[in-house]
Amino acid sequence: MTALGTSSTVAVVGTGTMGQGIAQVALVAGHRVLLYDTAPGRAAQAAEAIGSRLDRLVEKGRISADGRDAARARLSPATALAQLADAALVIEAILEQLPAKQELFTALEDIVAADCLLATNTSSLSVTAVAGRLRHPGRCVGLHFFNPAPLLPLVEVISGFATDEGAATTAYDTAAAWGKQPVRCADTPGFIVNRIARPFYAEALRAYEERVADPATIDAVLREGAGFKMGPFELTDLIGQDVNEAVTHSVWQAFFQDPKFTPSLAQRRLVESGLHGRKAGRGWFDYSEGAHRPEPRTAEPCPAPASVGLHGKLPGPAAVLRELIEEAGIKVTRDPAPGMAEGFIRLPGGACLALTNGCAATTPAHENCIRFDLSLDYRAATRIALAASVAVSEEDLAEAVGLFQALGKQVSVIEDVPGMIVARTVAMIIDFAVDAAARGVATPEDIDTAMRLGVNYPGGPMEWVERLGARWVRDLLDSMHHQNAGGRYGPSWALRRRADLEELVL
Repeated sequence: MTALGTSSTVAVVGTGTMGQGIAQVALVAGHRVLLYDTAPGRAAQAAEAIGSRLDRLVEKGRISADGRDAARARLSPATALAQLADAALVIEAILEQLPAKQELFTALEDIVAADCLLATNTSSLSVTAVAGRLRHPGRCVGLHFFNPAPLLPLVEVISGFATDEGAATTAYDTAAAWGKQPVRCADTPGFIVNRIARPFYAEALRAYEERVADPATIDAVLREGAGFKMGPFELTDLIGQDVNEAVTHSVWQAFFQDPKFTPSLAQRRLVESGLHGRKAGRGWFDYSEGAHRPEPRTAEPCPAPASVGLHGKLPGPAAVLRELIEEAGIKVTRDPAPGMAEGFIRLPGGACLALTNGCAATTPAHENCIRFDLSLDYRAATRIALAASVAVSEEDLAEAVGLFQALGKQVSVIEDVPGMIVARTVAMIIDFAVDAAARGVATPEDIDTAMRLGVNYPGGPMEWVERLGARWVRDLLDSMHHQNAGGRYGPSWALRRRADLEELVL
């Protein structure tokens, strides 16, 4: 371990919510902590606020009164940058503006010792660029905490182009010694979490713009059907629409306007309207007192069919549906349907019920088709989305609805669109993750850890591709790519290679 010892002083520059949170983490870990802010009096106010939070930790039994008193004694506001001279680590948490960060670190380089580690908490700027004006850029590393820093365990440790390996290792080990779960990351736009999580927001916004469903329904399908803790619309309202849109725009620009990262015009209009989410009282949803929260689109109860036919084997996690149907007391018979490559369920009225494959339900090859959306765990899911071909009768659709209701699921019938909601979202997240791993952004293990801890995903995308199969993900994205010009859904070279290797093995 090369972690900084508790005898080392840690300085935090910038005393907003994030700066205070990082200072509290270092303080509770046993370090002397210095706080500095350019605004007069702000550092002293931040020290008081941290002291109050320590009081609450005592009330909750998290720390002892003696531990609180000792921590308070180690916390000092600084009135001048020169007072940080004896710091072994300086973490900046100032505005996300490159010139401001460069100016700060340039000034610090003339103040602190030669072996002082300089860390930026940037979430969207290049660590390489932040360190670019330093005489010794090797000492600069990214330490990206997640808000609230005292509670969330993940810390992304980012090595810039010139970062010394020893500096990155010290930063990693120090974060671990503070009780955090660090992950290593190369200096790439968005790092791990903000890069790989873009499709979670982007595909929901795209589905909304395509009038697939309303925000409440899209949120419910991803939350109740796929296991995400929050839907993308409620989550961006919590983050702040302005903040989320700014990160999306920054990553898109940093990737030279790659269509895979294209921002949403709908979100842009929301931001321009000042509807920034919870902090503004309204975003996608109204948070004013007494406001009505819209309910997701949910189908009325329908009778379940007495029996269904099963042709072939349902792909991936959908294979468990046969067990669930039989457990619900519905007879399952083998359905002889020559010429059909994919497994599907035949409803009594003749309609074909199949997992989405990236094609719309309305196709010449499958006129009487109903698609159901992906779930990562059909047994645990409590909501399923259905999309029907224009040729499907109301009676056939009611049979599909009743079948899933008999399995204990609520059903949302959405507009027919390639990839539906969950499948397109999960497939894009997987593609981003596989691509990032292949490019050396982070290890597969660190990618899964980052996505589980940083944005509370129900699993890691590298784990998902193992369960779903790279071929299934590739084929779904290929289908979407052929129906959507522009390159947004074209599978990455890394995903194609992984799918090809699967085919060779089989």
